[in-house]
Amino acid sequence: MIKKGKPVHLLFKKSLLHFQAHFFLPLSVSVSQGTLCYIPLLYELFLLHYAVSIFSHLNPFIPPALLLLLFPLRPPVIKTQPESVTVFSTEDFVMNCEASGNPSPIFRWAKDGEDFDPGSDPELKVSESSGSFAFYTLSNTMDTLNKYKGKYVCYASNELGTAVSNEAILNTDVPPSQQKDKKVDETADEGKSFILKCNPPQSSMEPIIHWMDLRLRHIDLSKRVMAGKDGNLYFANLESSDSRDDYTCNVQYLATRTILAKEPTSLKVTQSNSVLRNRRPQMMRPTGHHSTYHALRGQTLDLECIVEGLPTPEVSWMRRDGELSETRTTKDMFDRRLRFTNISESDGGEYQCIAENSQGNTKHIYMLTVEAAPYWIKEPVSQLYAPGETVRLDCQADGIPSPIISWTINGVPISGVDKDPRRTLTASGSLILEDVNFGDTAIYQCRASNKHGTILTNTNVYVIELPPQILTDDGNTYAYTEGQKALLECETFGSPKPKVICWKYSVSDTHMLRDIVTLANFIYYLYLLQLVSALYCLLSSADRTVILSPPQALKVRAGERAIFTCLGLVDPRLDPPFIQWRKNNQKLADSNSDEKYTMEGPDLKITNVQPDDEGVYTCEIITKLDVAEARGTLTLWDRPDPPILLQISDPKDRTVTLSWTPGDDHNGPVTEYVVEFEDHRSNESVWKMLARVSGNKERAVLSLWPFMSYRFRIIAINDVGKSDPSKPSGIYNTPAEAPDNNPKDVKSESIEPNTLVISWKKMNKTEVHGPGFKYCVQWRQAVGGGPDWHEKNVTEPPFRVDNVGNFSAYEIKVQAFNEIGRGPEPDTVIGYSGEDVPLEAPMDVGVEIINSTTIKVTWAPIDKDTVRGHLLGYKVLPYKCSVPLESTVVVKTEPNEKKKVISDLRPFSNYTLKVTVYNIKGEGPFSEALPFETPEGVPGPPLTLTLDSPSETEMTLHWTPPGQPNGVLIGYLLQYQQSDDDSPMQVETIDDPTVTHITLKNLDHKSHYRFYLRGRTAAGDGVPTTMKGATMLDGGIKPIQSFNILSVGENAVNFSWVPEKRRRNVGFQIQYRNKNDGNKWKTTEKVNSSQSFYQIQGLTPGSYYSFQFIYNNTTFFKTGIETEGTGVTEMQPSFATQGWFIGVVSAIGLLLLILLILCFIKRSKGGKYSVKDKEEGPMDSEARPMKDETFGEYSDLEEKRTASQPSLCEKSKLYSEDNLDFNGSSAMTTELNMDESLASQISRPSGGPEGYHGLPENAPLNPTTCSPATNGVPNSVTILD
Repeated sequence: MIKKGKPVHLLFKKSLLHFQAHFFLPLSVSVSQGTLCYIPLLYELFLLHYAVSIFSHLNPFIPPALLLLLFPLRPPVIKTQPESVTVFSTEDFVMNCEASGNPSPIFRWAKDGEDFDPGSDPELKVSESSGSFAFYTLSNTMDTLNKYKGKYVCYASNELGTAVSNEAILNTDVPPSQQKDKKVDETADEGKSFILKCNPPQSSMEPIIHWMDLRLRHIDLSKRVMAGKDGNLYFANLESSDSRDDYTCNVQYLATRTILAKEPTSLKVTQSNSVLRNRRPQMMRPTGHHSTYHALRGQTLDLECIVEGLPTPEVSWMRRDGELSETRTTKDMFDRRLRFTNISESDGGEYQCIAENSQGNTKHIYMLTVEAAPYWIKEPVSQLYAPGETVRLDCQADGIPSPIISWTINGVPISGVDKDPRRTLTASGSLILEDVNFGDTAIYQCRASNKHGTILTNTNVYVIELPPQILTDDGNTYAYTEGQKALLECETFGSPKPKVICWKYSVSDTHMLRDIVTLANFIYYLYLLQLVSALYCLLSSADRTVILSPPQALKVRAGERAIFTCLGLVDPRLDPPFIQWRKNNQKLADSNSDEKYTMEGPDLKITNVQPDDEGVYTCEIITKLDVAEARGTLTLWDRPDPPILLQISDPKDRTVTLSWTPGDDHNGPVTEYVVEFEDHRSNESVWKMLARVSGNKERAVLSLWPFMSYRFRIIAINDVGKSDPSKPSGIYNTPAEAPDNNPKDVKSESIEPNTLVISWKKMNKTEVHGPGFKYCVQWRQAVGGGPDWHEKNVTEPPFRVDNVGNFSAYEIKVQAFNEIGRGPEPDTVIGYSGEDVPLEAPMDVGVEIINSTTIKVTWAPIDKDTVRGHLLGYKVLPYKCSVPLESTVVVKTEPNEKKKVISDLRPFSNYTLKVTVYNIKGEGPFSEALPFETPEGVPGPPLTLTLDSPSETEMTLHWTPPGQPNGVLIGYLLQYQQSDDDSPMQVETIDDPTVTHITLKNLDHKSHYRFYLRGRTAAGDGVPTTMKGATMLDGGIKPIQSFNILSVGENAVNFSWVPEKRRRNVGFQIQYRNKNDGNKWKTTEKVNSSQSFYQIQGLTPGSYYSFQFIYNNTTFFKTGIETEGTGVTEMQPSFATQGWFIGVVSAIGLLLLILLILCFIKRSKGGKYSVKDKEEGPMDSEARPMKDETFGEYSDLEEKRTASQPSLCEKSKLYSEDNLDFNGSSAMTTELNMDESLASQISRPSGGPEGYHGLPENAPLNPTTCSPATNGVPNSVTILD
């Protein structure tokens, strides 16, 4: 097997012929004893029958196929057709034609059916290379291009024939330009219909119309407001919201990339009673009742139905002679347009638009005619033919009107070629060639024409004689994915064209392989009819690879990171796919050094994106059977550069035109320009926004204020952000004028009596309009002041006038003026002079009792002349005699109220009522005090309710009386019931109001109860206090719920616990042992679960103890604890054990003890004073002798006073034995190293032995069982306290 590009060695009669075979398309060559055959992939690739004939005579051993390999000739084929063009500038004038062939084709042109040589025209330049020919103009003016208008045809020829291009039409036109329009001011009545005209410039291009405002925001379109295809804006009925002065028609031409903005139109909608409020629909576009439309097959057509009426009509469409096509018709523009896409001949007919509202309907009929430019029904096919065969070239086309079929040979009409009886034209347009020979090899053109255009096709006819050959190897295996078309190669060669028979095992005569859905492996055998050889192949299939999430178009800023994601679905029977990323078709690989590209799974990460990273990124998911690919783009964008070259032109009194040159937008198109200004005369350098301009404009007409010194700058904005400001423009000064306006918000802000303060909103600098700006303030009394005005010129607000009386009405106005003139006549407003407090109190005040908490208060209206201001209302003050007046709640009313209901008073209380009137200055005098008494009410809830369970069937309730009895308490009502079922409510009535507890007996110990306790007065039962509880049970299965270790000392540990719910008096024991010395378990006495606390003493410091809690010979809790301190170790001989050292330490300790005793004696005598001073001084409560010389009755004040007197005994005063005496009870002592905070807690009175009432004798909390602590560890009482 010989492949393209490989050296070929052919042995002919022992002579070695060596040649290098290079071909433009792949082919295979097999060699067998001097016989060579090949397969061309297109029939027109090789034809040179003259060379074949000559060389066959010279050397009969060289087969004809080899001669074709040595001389590969191809007929010309038009690759790039010249295109029709409308020339708007000299740069648009280009005619291009490209063709392939071997030898390279020679080009010639025809214009309007006549030969045309562009190379001989001095005003045209020709660009010619192998396979292409183009010409364009050298002229710089459009006038010289008019002579080149016409129809052009390109011819490409070589030895095998001439190919002909389609016709290309060249037209010229002038690009549309901005028209000088005047601003139009329109006025129309509300409710009427209206049309705003656009009148776009005439052009051969169809414009696109955008109605926008000056801020380049689209005018909102709706069923009521429509933009017609003629560019006008239609209002079905006007509303007041349609009034605006910036309706702007923007005309866009795509071909010239031009947008022309018309002058803004002002529309003012006025209200009028003469307009008929409701109207039936009427047609606005098209007018009348019928219209006719023509369209060409394949075009897009819009039928428009714009109507007016009030209410806004609804529009519907129908076809009068059939059904609307669902695939080719859509409704657009709020059903006002019926759009045909890819229109066909069957769409021709009658259509009707129906508009209707509540007042009636109107209809319009559209007659639609659809014609068609020629289109092919059947095209002739290029083929190889053997000499003597009959060739039939079928050429069928259709169109409306029916096209005319004509034939040319090598571009020459058949009528212009020698007549040959072997050529026949049929009525259907087919060309028949009988008994063809090598001379009939040529390119035949079939042309179909009607009034709408011409189409042409080139057909190659090859006359050659070659035997059939099969060049495909046997046993090839083909694998395809689901949905692909399986192509099983059977490369043949021969003339006439060999017929191939293909069949599957057990299936005969299968001539076509269809799309694969799911196939097992099958064997196909391919045979030639003229039996030369046979081959077989194996076919298998798999699901095709699909990209589910393709890469997106990304825009990032320089330095950022970009991530492309490519997710695909691969047949699981195939090996995992390989993902190949490409940039601009160049393969990418992971970057090892700079980490620019990182490929992680389906992601491609690009770090530090720079301009050279821009491009098209392709993701290829590659399997062994197929490749799926998708593309995404990466674009670098950034904030735009600021505009440059600011220029001021066309100055007027209040407008100026500012133009500029845009800066680089950095791939982010500018959406908007912001024009800012600075007043050069101002001392403040502040830039303010003046206008916003669309990003596609480069100039703006700016509205200015008089008497300003302007400098301008511009900021460009795109989707990334704002540019830096441009450099400022030059200074432009506007002339001075009189003010246009007067100040706003003129009013009186008088606060002080007998004054009138006139204020207004200060006008800003843009409203001054000239030098010497001031305000002229005018005022006069509204009633009885006469026609004359008082006036005063001032420079700023406010302005004060004195001696004008209290709360008098004045007419006031303020006018702006400067040296040029005055502003318009100002409006007059009414203001009042300052208010004063009211003079009189309300009269005829009365009280009506409604219930125990509510009253109704009435009074007579106040004389408004005595209010001396704006009456804000009345204030009602009901207050209890025992409550200060300033803490009473004040009830306010509206100015016109004469009565008020007041709630939330306290029942069974004495009140006093006063009423006053108030204005902004304050309150007037109060009315005469009016006493009243609220009747008795039901009491509030008892303050507390507690439960106690003496036994399993008894419950004692303790309570405190209601905090708010609201009357005379006569007793209590107790209700209770079981809460876990629907048991009846039990009632206990208590008639003695002094009773504060009750015991309930014979309760169910298995149930919980709800208790409701109410107080009672003569007015009824009060609000209950609720409690839920159950009796306590003796004994139980488990004594406690949870344990807690309160503290661990050197010799003791303190435990606390939570008893089991509803359980009490459950006894358990605690066992413990020292793990360090392996002692046996020690057991405490029985501990009652109800005491919730226990201390174990006598432990060894620094030792680890195990504890276990025993109940009914069962351990229910275990823990381990390490005591504090250092463990006992054997003492080594040292000086600390010597007798002399012990004696010295003992002496020092004795001296310290004596010193402490003296300090306590001194303190007990008053601390600061001597005994003599205390005896001579006056006796007071602080100097009285203390009973039994204890400190238990010292007050906090005394401790604070002595705290300011530092002494040696200050730190030890809390440790004294006297401080531990509980008001005469037996003293409990502690060691001197007791924690100070614990000792201070013990010093507080405990209430004597009664504090331990109810504890068993052997309980650790009973004082009689407490023994002194050893080794510095507090006893159980100190820990508990």
